[in-house]
Amino acid sequence: MLIKDVVLGEDAPKALLLEKHKEFLLSYGKKSHMDYEHKMTEYLRMSGYYWGLTALSLMGDLEHAGKEEILNFVQECQNPCGGISPAPGHDPHLLYTLSAVQILCLYDALDILDKEAIVKYVSGLQQDDGSFAGDKWGEIDTRFSFCALACLSFVKRLDAVNVDKAVEYILQCMNFDGGFGCRPGSESHAGQIYCCLGSLDLAKGDLLGWWLSERQLPSGGLNGRPEKLPDVCYSWWVLASLSMLGRLHWIDHDLLRSFILACQDSETGGISDRPGDIPDPFHTLFGLAGLSLFGDEHLVPIHPVFCLPYPVIDRLGIQTQSLHVG
Repeated sequence: MLIKDVVLGEDAPKALLLEKHKEFLLSYGKKSHMDYEHKMTEYLRMSGYYWGLTALSLMGDLEHAGKEEILNFVQECQNPCGGISPAPGHDPHLLYTLSAVQILCLYDALDILDKEAIVKYVSGLQQDDGSFAGDKWGEIDTRFSFCALACLSFVKRLDAVNVDKAVEYILQCMNFDGGFGCRPGSESHAGQIYCCLGSLDLAKGDLLGWWLSERQLPSGGLNGRPEKLPDVCYSWWVLASLSMLGRLHWIDHDLLRSFILACQDSETGGISDRPGDIPDPFHTLFGLAGLSLFGDEHLVPIHPVFCLPYPVIDRLGIQTQSLHVG
């Protein structure tokens, strides 16, 4: 069977370009030729801030990111219902509510938002079967279960939802191959596995760990599903899941590191999905996060459940249950 993969060029970067990545993230979206792109991607603005700021935090350089401007932006995005939108004027959603809460955790500034309103918004999205809708329009996805439970963990209000029903629903989304889908009966996917494991205290270790380890290709990169090309973002989704299962060693560290480094842009900085593609903050964060999970000496250690630096989680005093984190 022919395996879809990429080839790493001989001239691909082989060292971590930290200073280039800092410059890339701090300048991203501020160039005049990006005005149109900046406007057309407003629906990603809050998550974009989270990706960039967390990446800078992993590199120990959060202080140069313009704290006051960012905190003001987050405040402007909280809606009367308590939920948070990706940018002012947009509808609130669980995805952006979590991104905003994570940003505030980085700055130890959760108190600038109405936390009880957030709790009311999040708890109001839980359905009778334990699942969570992403917003008032009702789409159901296990990603939203993770967003809801993570948000409530950060504000220490998990009691506001029916956690047992949430667990029951997640278990219904587990497949015969050991993976999880977005809904019961949906195809297994590495991103959904991360969300499900991050939501629950599960231990279906060997079968699930095997499925995840099979995501590594000869190039060293990881894909999200069988027969797909590798993508740097799965350096996070797959590794974080394996870390929670205590099976991080099932991935070839050196091969994956070479793949991530090859996806760096040596001119502009930043990391792309695959070698030679255009870098962006999303893949820059998750490439660095993957390296951090493997203990890269240049990066701050990252928590595999919350995708924030360990010092932030320690400061908040949040405890995971019996997952193999750390």
